Amino acid sequence: MKKKIEIACIIDDDDIYVYGVRKLIQLKQLCENLMVFGNGQEALNYLKPIINTPDLLPEIILLDINMPVMDGWQFVEEFTKLHSNPAKKVTIYMISSSVNPRDVERAEGISGISKYMIKPITLDTLMNIFQPVSVS
Repeated sequence: MKKKIEIACIIDDDDIYVYGVRKLIQLKQLCENLMVFGNGQEALNYLKPIINTPDLLPEIILLDINMPVMDGWQFVEEFTKLHSNPAKKVTIYMISSSVNPRDVERAEGISGISKYMIKPITLDTLMNIFQPVSVS
């Protein structure tokens, strides 16, 4: 049986990008609940108190690199420390406008990041990311 993604999270300071992705997710009903944070620190402040409550954690995080306060690299580092014994799998997709090979290489070397993608993200890509998960 396939289960729809319950909770997803966008961590990005680009309001136009966030607006577009949010609309696509809502239009295609890709998940039940969508959280949005303007930087890594805001997201971490929200996630810290619920880190051991699997039902409240997102299954998917769409993460930007360059943000004020706490960037994507710092977020992944801190989140990985917090989420060291996961009761729920959280898949992080780093989505950035950076085409710098060093960023791609760095993301590929971090086990907490599932995939590095270049903006703009397409509807097909979003639909692949939000494929319903199999449950027993």
